[in-house]
Amino acid sequence: MDPAEVEFLAEKEPVTVIPNFSLDKVYLIGGDLGPFNPGLPVDVPVWLALNLKQRQRCRIVPPAWMDVEKLEELRDLERREEAFSPVPSPYYMELTKLLLNYASDNIPKADEIRTLVKDIWDTRIAKLRLSADSFISQMEAHAKLDNLTLMEINTVRVFLLDSLNCMYKLRSNLQPDICNCDFFFFISY
Repeated sequence: MDPAEVEFLAEKEPVTVIPNFSLDKVYLIGGDLGPFNPGLPVDVPVWLALNLKQRQRCRIVPPAWMDVEKLEELRDLERREEAFSPVPSPYYMELTKLLLNYASDNIPKADEIRTLVKDIWDTRIAKLRLSADSFISQMEAHAKLDNLTLMEINTVRVFLLDSLNCMYKLRSNLQPDICNCDFFFFISY
């Protein structure tokens, strides 16, 4: 799965909007949306919220976790703990990017939120790289990584797969200069 596919999945997450138009309930394959009444909050997928926002048809209400104090607590917890802390959303990075790129005027302290989420991301990726380095150097055969998001796994996937393939070949007494084989590694979260 590449980053664009992960972002596509993130766009299905619900977000609250406050429409400035009226519309009866909309029946879609993925579920019913609405009814839309001016000034009354309604939950819609991110893709629709962004579309309505671009057409100036709504105001997006930021998710509850997109708050400076909550993100500061999460950043500090992530820095203190050796293991990965639970994140507020499995798509926290993608949602932050999407909402701040298209609706930053609806999000209080948008710049601080962007910085805090980037700090959390950097801390988690540094932990992930250290874990992967330790995993490879100890020549382990499997690992369990809790509380990782799809995008975080995606950033280290290629490196881990190539490393595990080479380790497999070395253990099987094959030539170490050819590191392409049909060995699969699954990370569950």
